[in-house]
Amino acid sequence: MKIKYNGLWKILIDKNMNKKDLAELTRISPSTIAKMSKGDYVSLDVLYRIGQALGADFGDMISMDMEEDMKK
Repeated sequence: MKIKYNGLWKILIDKNMNKKDLAELTRISPSTIAKMSKGDYVSLDVLYRIGQALGADFGDMISMDMEEDMKK
């Protein structure tokens, strides 16, 4: 199953931030940001740090791609 981070990307746009700004603000590595861009899993700790920094809940940032599972 892929994870969609569309909510997070929208929050960044609304806050006039880019992925590099997010990495610097949360001290998350560029490779972790790249994993998120591909829809890969990241740890809850990473999501927690992002949520704390942006004032967002998990549900605001991520969703599951259920159609991906149904294709299999």
